[in-house]
Amino acid sequence: MSAPKPSIVLVPGAFALPEFYESVTTRVASQGYEIHVVRLPSVAPSAGPLPPPGTMYDDAAAIAREIARLVDQEKEVVVLAHSYGGTPASQSIQGLVKREGSSEQAGGVVRLAYMAALVPPPGSAAMHVLADAPRMDSSVDEQGWMSHVDRAAIAAACFSDMPPDEGMAWTRRFTRHSAASMADPLTYAGYQDVPVSYLLCGGDRVVPAGVQQAAIDMVARESGREVDVTVVATGHAPVVSAPELVVDWIVQVVGRE
Repeated sequence: MSAPKPSIVLVPGAFALPEFYESVTTRVASQGYEIHVVRLPSVAPSAGPLPPPGTMYDDAAAIAREIARLVDQEKEVVVLAHSYGGTPASQSIQGLVKREGSSEQAGGVVRLAYMAALVPPPGSAAMHVLADAPRMDSSVDEQGWMSHVDRAAIAAACFSDMPPDEGMAWTRRFTRHSAASMADPLTYAGYQDVPVSYLLCGGDRVVPAGVQQAAIDMVARESGREVDVTVVATGHAPVVSAPELVVDWIVQVVGRE
């Protein structure tokens, strides 16, 4: 009998609710994989009163709860993170990594997979990874929620590989994001403890290819392991512009376990 497939926990990027990823998650699930998308406290709801904005650590705790639920079922887990989600995903797996040869823990995180992600070194934050990237104008309200100022510019940056009207339609799905979460430093670097895969998006105008490559090089140095890198020519959000490519990559990554 073949070994069960690892479960997948998908961590969204900034401003994005779980529904943003449905074109990928439905396809992955149709191939027999269990996949869950985390609702991040740093992302504002699309309707209703706004709660206090969550921190990066609140996000990491929410991810950890989802992972722990699966680990309690003795499942292996691949954590897949997009954009900002790379930071809390890295933080979240502390104490949840599968230890080979352990008689007490059958399940656990077996791999981190990043997609055009912000992956800071220990002690740095998501905003520091973006220091050399093009600036995206935003405003911050009195609660600490961050909003996009120029939607057309955001659409052109995030959805550069899509027709402008489609990019604008996707931009309207963004909500607000916690400003504090971008400044919270990484205190645990999960990529030091598990193998890492990275989907490098060569046409990205939000997290440029050079910034992604620098993160890949940093992870390799910090972990002492080679990063499994796949390069695609998409923009920042291949989950909507090229979902089939992303699904193929996810299936390939999970198949490594």
